[in-house]
Amino acid sequence: MPTVDFTIGHKGYTLACQEGEERLLRRAAAMLDAEAQSILERAGRMPEQRLLLLAGLMLADRAQALEDRAASTERELARLRANPPRAEAPAIAQGAARALADLADRAEALADRAERALDAPSGGTGQGG
Repeated sequence: MPTVDFTIGHKGYTLACQEGEERLLRRAAAMLDAEAQSILERAGRMPEQRLLLLAGLMLADRAQALEDRAASTERELARLRANPPRAEAPAIAQGAARALADLADRAEALADRAERALDAPSGGTGQGG
């Protein structure tokens, strides 16, 4: 069974873990140590038990805040899935309809001009010869 050495606050520890869990244990210990170091910077040296307790409580508080945010986000996602927001499609559709109508008017005007040009007598003298 592997063991992992780490430091939390001002004390070193060695802990056994399952094969393959060493990385997870090091990560968790590093998080706890970072919190402990933050507490020590603000409060100074303190007994090991108190430091571990405070660091654990701070991490638990942070974890709870993240869980609350995740739950809130999941509720919002469920609400959006149940009632998808309506994009401003009517406004977009109206604008597109106006643009298409303008294009149609311009196309008709061009077609009229083309027809008139084709129906008009050919240029030149105007008299056959």
